[in-house]
Amino acid sequence: MLGGSLSQLSAIKKAREMGCYIIICDTNEDAPGKQYAHEFYNISTTDKEAVLKLAQSLQIDGIVCYVADSGALTVAYVAERLGLPSHPYKSVEVLTNKDLFREFQKENNFNVPKAEGFHSFEKAKAHFHHFKMPVMIKPVDSSGSRGVSKIDSIEQLEEKVNLALRFSNCKRFIIEEYIENYGPHIGGDGFSVDGELVFRCFSNEYFSTDCTNPFVSVIATWPYSMSEHIQNKIHYEIQRVLDLLKMKTGSYNFDIRIDDNENVYLIEVTPRNGGDWNPEAIQYATGIDLIEYTIKAALGEDCSDVKMIAPSGYWATYVLNSEKSGVYKGLEIEKDFLEKNIVEYELLVEPNDEISSLSGSHEKLGLMLLTFNSKSDMHEKTNRMEKLVKLKIEKLTFLI
Repeated sequence: MLGGSLSQLSAIKKAREMGCYIIICDTNEDAPGKQYAHEFYNISTTDKEAVLKLAQSLQIDGIVCYVADSGALTVAYVAERLGLPSHPYKSVEVLTNKDLFREFQKENNFNVPKAEGFHSFEKAKAHFHHFKMPVMIKPVDSSGSRGVSKIDSIEQLEEKVNLALRFSNCKRFIIEEYIENYGPHIGGDGFSVDGELVFRCFSNEYFSTDCTNPFVSVIATWPYSMSEHIQNKIHYEIQRVLDLLKMKTGSYNFDIRIDDNENVYLIEVTPRNGGDWNPEAIQYATGIDLIEYTIKAALGEDCSDVKMIAPSGYWATYVLNSEKSGVYKGLEIEKDFLEKNIVEYELLVEPNDEISSLSGSHEKLGLMLLTFNSKSDMHEKTNRMEKLVKLKIEKLTFLI
């Protein structure tokens, strides 16, 4: 397992349940997943050669990186060299690099926003007049919306480029024209068997415009609200990606936009599971355990029983977050909401911890998995989460 962070615990625990012998690589000696590992090695998940050397010496049977894009590339690299089940390395490289993915889309006639990659502010500034405002600035190799910004003038460019570069391992970013969304933003997860997209479950995604980064999804709901016609169009475009890149068996996370002419824009199709308990919510809604199938795929086990199942019921995930930085003091949950709607929740902070305004998924304060008795009930309650779930935050005080 590449990574032992809190976001990867679901896969680590599932592997334990399945009877796997677990070896974790992580540079954090205090990684939460370490306690579930049979062996632990202080190795970076992005150090392909070091992970390969370790995997060879241990004669592993499979390799997984849950949630993280950066580790997905290492997985493909190691698996390809050891003859283990995985997607082609070059294909994963395309899907985990926004710059390469946009080039791939242009070359193969997908709907794609005008985009260009850069290494420096100076080069970006020289080409900035080619873009129609507003534009997005993104690190090419980051996930969880870290370092992502939307701007509408050249005066904002330098600050946001510096932010993007801070979150890029390869110190590269893209500028791309913003696609106005028709209907809710589309997220979700899927699974392919021998390159065929046999399962996908789209979600409606909503954002907090009051946080430091308004592009971090804080609420996802199921079932997806757009028509079956739209979902089939999306499915077709994703399948085209899988066919062209000769993908194999495994999980995917989607980030998609639809414009007012119903054109599909695949913003991201990443070869890994979604985070923030989305696979767990999908299991409640469909019965499909994407985490278990991810591990089975890595071990080369049969996954042919994965089938398309439409979600049943009304479900949501909620990322506990703060609009302001400060000191966390506690949580108040409305009693009726706690009893009727919360399936499970987890706090990732303790009283008196310093917290930051949400700038990426790494700064979430906790997670909730929710259920509702109707679409209207879900809509009404998810629109007033800040009243149903209240965080007590005190301002930071500084001694001089």
